[in-house]
Amino acid sequence: MIKKYTLDNGIRIVMEKIDYVKSASIGIWVNVGSNNENAETNGLSHFIEHMLFKGTEKRKANEIAEDIDNLGGQLNAFTSKECTCFYVKVLDENINKAIDILSDMFFNSLFKQEEIDKEISVVIEEIKMYEDSPEDIVHDKLTEIIFNNSPMAYNILGTEENLKTFNTKKVVEYMKKNYSPYNTVVAVAGSFDEETFIKQINKKFKNWQNSNINHFDEDAEYKRGVVGLHKDLEQLHMCIGNKTIGRHDPNYYPMLVLNNLFGGTMSSRIFQEVREKKGLVYSIYSFVSNYSNTGIFSIYAGMSYDQTEDALRTILKEMESIKNGDISEKEFIRAKQQIKGNYILGLESTSSRMSSIGRRELLYNEIQYPEEVIESINNVKLEDVLNVANKLFNIDELSITFAGNLEKHNDIEEKINKVLGEKF
Repeated sequence: MIKKYTLDNGIRIVMEKIDYVKSASIGIWVNVGSNNENAETNGLSHFIEHMLFKGTEKRKANEIAEDIDNLGGQLNAFTSKECTCFYVKVLDENINKAIDILSDMFFNSLFKQEEIDKEISVVIEEIKMYEDSPEDIVHDKLTEIIFNNSPMAYNILGTEENLKTFNTKKVVEYMKKNYSPYNTVVAVAGSFDEETFIKQINKKFKNWQNSNINHFDEDAEYKRGVVGLHKDLEQLHMCIGNKTIGRHDPNYYPMLVLNNLFGGTMSSRIFQEVREKKGLVYSIYSFVSNYSNTGIFSIYAGMSYDQTEDALRTILKEMESIKNGDISEKEFIRAKQQIKGNYILGLESTSSRMSSIGRRELLYNEIQYPEEVIESINNVKLEDVLNVANKLFNIDELSITFAGNLEKHNDIEEKINKVLGEKF
């Protein structure tokens, strides 16, 4: 059973006790991500995530790592477009010590300028690493097109130019402005005593005071685009996508089923048709990135330059085929079973259970049980999937980004536009 408790200062605690395990995962979730940023602060949410590991008033950076290792635990963090999470997984006997380390990092980090300067170099290298990944850069460029002129278009890592402006004052002011008890959730899943856990969190967090922060999502006016990026690569890397719905939309689960049967697995339409039957690509898949109020449906494919037209044409034909109702009962049922299986298997660890309840409470202020998710998937009808396909698979609204050696193959955009102009 999942329980919720709210401290006097506004922090929400969500707890799921799992009696048959001997560990617990604890996460501090803050509703702050790259969509809170502007042109000057882009990258700060992710940068702060890094800086919380760089030393506190009572622990140096190496001592934070050593203290966790002494507990046999795992400590990490991540930043997304909508939230930042700092989390730890430990044996149940070490929960109180883990809370002490996590809360010390959260409240007492020093943000020394010398450490900030060092971490700027680290994040710049992280940016370069992503820029060396064609899959990442074509998806990031697609995100920029779909969320044009809104904070959702920002890269989570920020830019090298912005990073070089970060200093202690900027970091501290951003945290004060954006971090609040009212937009923070502490989540725990595993073996723990509920009453003791609440007392420990209250002890560490009760003195934190900050006003409620109202964050307004800026919706982007999506305009289709076809954009190429020059990279000296042996293959062409392509991302095809469209703007789609948020997680609260009634069509959320039908869209997951559509994604699964279209390109989410090795038995999916485009994997079988484009890769297995025709051998036009080495890698191809589709995926959905959903946020609170919006999302992206994307297809990624890596291919040789001379297969560009045939590969794209085959993908678009499969879209039209599904729009026209060509979905068998067998693949429809298989897609639903796949989603259910992946979901349940993903809840086998305390980390994933903590992540599920923490994220849900933070972004949607609600508790959702696995049985409810399974029921929602079971309730998806074939006609629901076809309705989503007819909205999503509109060729006139698809954006395409691609990366490759465009100096040597300077006719790629022309080939893409040619195929987009064909009738299917």
